[in-house]
Amino acid sequence: MQVKDKTFQLYISESEILNAVQEVADQINSDYKNEKVIFIGVLNGAFMFAADLLKSITLDCEISFVKVSSYQGGTASSGEVRELIGLNTDVKDKHVILLEDIVDSGLTLSKLYTLMRLQSPKSLAVATMLYKPEAFKGEIPPKYVGIEIENKFIVGYGLDYEEEGRNTRAIYQITNKTNNMLNLVLFGPPGAGKGTQSENIVKEFGIIHLSTGDVFRFNMKNDTELGKLAKSYIEKGQLVPDEVTINMLKAEVNKHDNPKGFIFDGFPRTTAQAEALDEFLSEKGASISGMIALEVPEDELKERLRKRALDSGRTDDADPTIIANRIAVYNKETAPVKVFYQGQDKLHIINGLGNINDITNTIIETINSMK
Repeated sequence: MQVKDKTFQLYISESEILNAVQEVADQINSDYKNEKVIFIGVLNGAFMFAADLLKSITLDCEISFVKVSSYQGGTASSGEVRELIGLNTDVKDKHVILLEDIVDSGLTLSKLYTLMRLQSPKSLAVATMLYKPEAFKGEIPPKYVGIEIENKFIVGYGLDYEEEGRNTRAIYQITNKTNNMLNLVLFGPPGAGKGTQSENIVKEFGIIHLSTGDVFRFNMKNDTELGKLAKSYIEKGQLVPDEVTINMLKAEVNKHDNPKGFIFDGFPRTTAQAEALDEFLSEKGASISGMIALEVPEDELKERLRKRALDSGRTDDADPTIIANRIAVYNKETAPVKVFYQGQDKLHIINGLGNINDITNTIIETINSMK
């Protein structure tokens, strides 16, 4: 992911974040049972953490916000804390929990402790989404920690680089690696023209088309170890585990030396697969550039498939019940994956109605905007 002049790669996924937030909420709910708590969120970064945390808090509570800063628009703590917005909530003799997006140097935290102690709260604790113990220079470490991380600069989930990059559901780590691979996830319901557009993308950008179906068929036909394993599940009428599918895709990607990139067609189908793909590409210093989702009204899809059946003789294209089921399965499967890439600001919805060349040009323009 590019934010201004810096490149970032996936570091902590949305699901990992939400699991960590839930654990923090559970600890607070237990520690303050039957008590009222005032949460003080530290702006700007803690707004996402505060919102998600309070959804899981079962206590009587209030929330307020203060704004201080120990950054000056860069990637390292400036060492100077400046109070920007003061506290307007009465916290005397009350339980207070400060909410931070990240605790690194501890300079902001020390300033907040000083401010809050002057207000004579009954108790004072800190909950932070992220904590860098290596960088911490403060006196009192946070009591509640979502995830401990290394001392590296990150963005996303409220954290910024020069005020940008806050609005992602995942968290990204700055990287010095340079990899110009163009990696696309391509989705489209039956009849959307995905096959045609795949060919056009390959011709335009010189990247490699990887179809999950083709990869499965190759492995099973050639009795590879992964193919045999997949076949054993299929013959039992069971779904092939994500791990097997992912390992097949990894093996296929690793066959290519210095590729310009890949189109992942029909993969990932689940959030777990999407996270595994991000992790795999991250190891190569690469990432998914974007998800292209072709969208066509259902009536148009059915008409296209009916016409295709006349030419191809495919019975599954001719039966309206089968067609409707295929479209419904597609919509159900792709919905969570769309949400996943939307959370990374990588979802690009393309109108699949109209002239094929016009649609191709729109896709090309969209892909060029990702570079």
